[in-house]
Amino acid sequence: MTDTPPDRLSNDPRSPFYDESALERGVGIRFNGAERTNIEEYCISEGWVRLPVGKSLDRRGNPMTVKAKGKVEAWFRDAPPTE
Repeated sequence: MTDTPPDRLSNDPRSPFYDESALERGVGIRFNGAERTNIEEYCISEGWVRLPVGKSLDRRGNPMTVKAKGKVEAWFRDAPPTE
């Protein structure tokens, strides 16, 4: 298994970018220099993340999100530290 997370990952099981094995390992996200824990979806190569908008839900009960652009870094939380 590789120690680099996928370029694009979503935590929505209906998405084509959903990867249960990667999510089980735990993916850490740093967006514009700050570590974030509320990311719904990210894409490293395109430089964006999807963040929930408060507690708002759409008509299907999914969180409403906003796309924010910036520098995205991802890593596996269970990976050994590299020094």
